[in-house]
Amino acid sequence: MSIRDLSSDDSYISDLPVVKNLIKIRKLNFNKRVTFFVGENGTGKSTLLEAIAVKYGFNAEGGTINFSFSSNATHSSLSDYLFLTKAAKRPRDGFFLRAESFYNVASYIDELDKQKAASSPIIRSYGGVSLHEQSHGESFLSLVQNRFGGNGLYILDEPEAALSPSRQMTLLVHIRNLVKNNSQFIIATHSPILLSFPGADIFELTEDDIKQTEYQKTEHYILTKQFLNKPEQMLKYLFED
Repeated sequence: MSIRDLSSDDSYISDLPVVKNLIKIRKLNFNKRVTFFVGENGTGKSTLLEAIAVKYGFNAEGGTINFSFSSNATHSSLSDYLFLTKAAKRPRDGFFLRAESFYNVASYIDELDKQKAASSPIIRSYGGVSLHEQSHGESFLSLVQNRFGGNGLYILDEPEAALSPSRQMTLLVHIRNLVKNNSQFIIATHSPILLSFPGADIFELTEDDIKQTEYQKTEHYILTKQFLNKPEQMLKYLFED
């Protein structure tokens, strides 16, 4: 993936750290089956992930390439400046999952199934039960278990938002199985559990850089380990007046 010159763009995106850092490094390579974006809130993980998804052809609010709804068009124009080098063999499947707009995706599926159609209900591909009739976490896993068919590109924005630690571990198993079935994942996350996926590339986004890092060197891993090893000491430090 590369980015072209934004000098002609007078919108806010040219001032975003993630955009300035992309221009600085010029190219970002996705060499592994699983790639993570990590960083503090506001560093641009979701903005970058959204731009990649939109450039590839996914709906900005999430879903498959065939989803065309828009409840609130707030996505940036960054996708207009990205160049994606795609493999010669295009994935047969794909999905863009956004935790913040997954409700809208579920509603869109229900609305489509209310319309008369010759084909079977769309919800059958998602487990057969309306995603609104399940808990947030159950609906996330139902999506991965039933809709993700393999040989696909899956772009996930903070999938841990609705998942307990044990369910995050379940998600790791599904990711592994889908990777074995010729799939690729690009994931923005804060979860040290998900980041542990073996052999994944991890790109850390900061105010000043986008750099590749190792799992044990991420702030997510370091702070979580420090807290779990000595919670009383950490709380005492945090609560000091």
